Amino acid sequence: MNRITVLGATGFIGSAVLKTLARQEIRLRAVARKPAEVPPGPAEVEVVTADLTGRAELAHAVEGSDAVVYLLLGDGGWRAAEEGSAERVNVGVMQDLLDVLGRDDGVRPVVVYGGAASQVGVPQREPLDGSEPDRPETAYDRQKLRAELLLRRATAAGRVRGISLRLPTVFGESTPGGGHDRGVVSAMAARALAGQPITMWHDGTVRRDLVHVDDIADAFAAALAHPDPLSGRHWLLGAGRGDALGDVFRLVSAITSEHTGAPPVEVTSVQAPSHAPVTDFRSVTIDSSAFRAVTGWRPEIPLGEGIHRTIAALARKARP
Repeated sequence: MNRITVLGATGFIGSAVLKTLARQEIRLRAVARKPAEVPPGPAEVEVVTADLTGRAELAHAVEGSDAVVYLLLGDGGWRAAEEGSAERVNVGVMQDLLDVLGRDDGVRPVVVYGGAASQVGVPQREPLDGSEPDRPETAYDRQKLRAELLLRRATAAGRVRGISLRLPTVFGESTPGGGHDRGVVSAMAARALAGQPITMWHDGTVRRDLVHVDDIADAFAAALAHPDPLSGRHWLLGAGRGDALGDVFRLVSAITSEHTGAPPVEVTSVQAPSHAPVTDFRSVTIDSSAFRAVTGWRPEIPLGEGIHRTIAALARKARP
């Protein structure tokens, strides 16, 4: 591939993908609403600042692309998905992208989309392996599924080679110039660093499939390297462990104590708010063997190491 364009290149995951791809000898275009920081590496990096909700700006941003990595997220993340502006970003821009990606030379561009494992809705079994019917419960997951279906239809029509990577619970330290992790691990690490108790809306036995952001970035690079066998469907990414959140939060508390020298903060259960989605109380473990078999990818960063790195980075940012 001659030119790979990353949409959402300053986001938490997008900046990690940009950093990983910059290690290759390719032409790389980093597109976001604010200027992306160019990571080190042999890639020839072009930085484009654009509001991709404008179709003309989007068309300019992806012009000449052999592959596009789609990692856009509406303001406020998944919790703000019911707002009209979020739907425009989460669904509308995908439709526009597929409309403007046509190539005169007959080449079908590759589009790698960052989906979500939660698109399946309330898990009916463990582990998830991608064969389950989709019954999304939240506005965010419904929007993610709609965008994925648009990509699948465009692939079936021969316009692009679309690949959807459904992401697990991603965590980790931010890349320089990139967005912050707004997930549960970083949120609870921030509480622990502030000396506040870590709270959870259940008894701690609810499990999540946690994968460090650098491993997720490697998965996007692997998908770009195997477009044809992956094209036309969605693929689940995960570590396959299903970590109990009570154990994870106690580990966060212990590692934070190592960094600060203060006693470990308490991990306690609290009453869940009324707006909490039902999916927050169901366990998720992911079988990503299908994707691994095609690409050879697998997560490399152990949970404890990932949490150490996350807390160390947050502690550095908190220093005056």
